[in-house]
Amino acid sequence: MKKYRNTESLERDLKILHLERKIAVEEFKNLKAQYKEDLKPLNWIQSGIQIFGKLGGVLLIKKFLNRK
Repeated sequence: MKKYRNTESLERDLKILHLERKIAVEEFKNLKAQYKEDLKPLNWIQSGIQIFGKLGGVLLIKKFLNRK
């Protein structure tokens, strides 16, 4: 535990801690909004289409390469 010799350093540290807490709360709110957006069904559909598109492309390439 830190010992303070004057009120200025105590107040400064309290102010810093208060600002750090505010920053952490805002970052948490931002993460919550991002997760909310990521969990929307439309985003899942778009991700699925992208994955299946890549997989389909790979399978087509393999099919053409295996033809001889």
